[in-house]
Amino acid sequence: MTYDVVVAGGGHNGLVAAAYLARAGRRVLVLERYDHVGGLAISARPFPGVDVRLSRYSYLVSLLPDTIVRDLGLDLELRRRRYASYTPKGDTGLLVDNEDELRTAASFRSVTGGEADLEAWRRFYGMAARVAEALAPTLLVPLRPEIEIERLVGPQAWRDLFAQPIGETVEQYFADDTVRGVVLTDALIGTFADPATDLSANRCFLYHVIGNGTGEWNVPVGGMGAVSGALEAAARRAGAEIRTGAEIVGISPSGEVTFRAGDGEHTVNGRHVLVNLPPAVLDRVMGRPPEVPEGAQLKVNMVLARLPRLKDPSVDPRAAFSGTFHINEGRDQLAAAYAQAARGEIPELPPAEVYCHSLTDPSILGPELRGRAETMTLFGLHMPARLFRKNPDKAREIALDATFASINAVLAEPLQECLLTAPDGTPCVEVKTPVDLEKDAGLPGGHIFHADLSWPYAEKGGWGVETEHERILLCGAGARRGGGVSGIGGHNAAMALLTS
Repeated sequence: MTYDVVVAGGGHNGLVAAAYLARAGRRVLVLERYDHVGGLAISARPFPGVDVRLSRYSYLVSLLPDTIVRDLGLDLELRRRRYASYTPKGDTGLLVDNEDELRTAASFRSVTGGEADLEAWRRFYGMAARVAEALAPTLLVPLRPEIEIERLVGPQAWRDLFAQPIGETVEQYFADDTVRGVVLTDALIGTFADPATDLSANRCFLYHVIGNGTGEWNVPVGGMGAVSGALEAAARRAGAEIRTGAEIVGISPSGEVTFRAGDGEHTVNGRHVLVNLPPAVLDRVMGRPPEVPEGAQLKVNMVLARLPRLKDPSVDPRAAFSGTFHINEGRDQLAAAYAQAARGEIPELPPAEVYCHSLTDPSILGPELRGRAETMTLFGLHMPARLFRKNPDKAREIALDATFASINAVLAEPLQECLLTAPDGTPCVEVKTPVDLEKDAGLPGGHIFHADLSWPYAEKGGWGVETEHERILLCGAGARRGGGVSGIGGHNAAMALLTS
């Protein structure tokens, strides 16, 4: 059977591409190996007998453009978090309140002892906001050359965010180690890099501050599954055919796609094939030696019976945990953890951050748990796949113990005492290492962005989705300007076909 377009992989980007193309009258088939679509943008109930829909892998939305939401008529609510972040420091902490500038200023003075870093914070994030406003619209059009992007953002922003390592820039702007660390964490999410020397940290930072022209990270009401559910509905409404339980095992340059389903192997043909698979998986199904990237994160999903007490009694835990709660992420702590991980050691004091989705969106809790429990998502930095290769189970246990010790060091009580217990008597804790993501989710190296992030410009132009084969385009996170839950790769692959 022949289709205009076969989409290999039913993650959120594949659904975006399918919806755009089907709306334009193309005959589209989406093939997905799981029994559900959405890829890593899903909600799940991982704890038997506990009625909670956790955003199991990805958990916040920033990069999804309003343009895509409007174009596809998505029934989706993204809720703003009032508190951007809270960072414990001794018996106090830095609270960034999006709705109370005076409170934020007072918190800066308490933590840093003066005005300098507060003023630097305003200058730095004012610059980042201008870059976001200028750069975000370029993500949905053909790639511009580097010189045009440099002119677009201006010479200071180009130097500070693109040309020199972000670690140098942060050191030049800020004096306080805690404040430096708060800024640098956005350069290290899912990226194993030394921000003092490695520009891959700059690329990671950019993708964390330019989303939708504002850089805000919002909570999807109903969990990440609501995002994929809205996209699936849009694709089906437009007429796309979606087949689950269909694992891609071969793609040819001519557009022939072979997949394995319950009743054997099947072949379909596409005038074009849009690949929503990691580049290393595309290499494998095309019979080429894959280049396997390396993911670098620890994901811990939890349900709490109550929020833990803070060392700082002046801050409500509901405020501290509804934004991003930074754990031992000072600049020097990040550097020490990176050095240990680079030597092949699980960091003694792992840097991490947590937030509680249910504080902003209680709908993910079942009726009996609302007001009686909270979800908590932890994302650990500097946990590269290499640490978990030799003995995955033992390394996972060591990493979790070290991570609990790290967060307990900044709380007034052990987090373990706050965990909800499932009906079978086990605490509600789920741990995912890069090796787990490789095994369970099919991500080579457990890399959440499918491959290292790229600059959002290119001299050769195009849409950043092209491959060496005319009929085969990338449409997932591995495309240029991919990564994160954005739909940008899917949009751009669809536009590459519709405008050619």
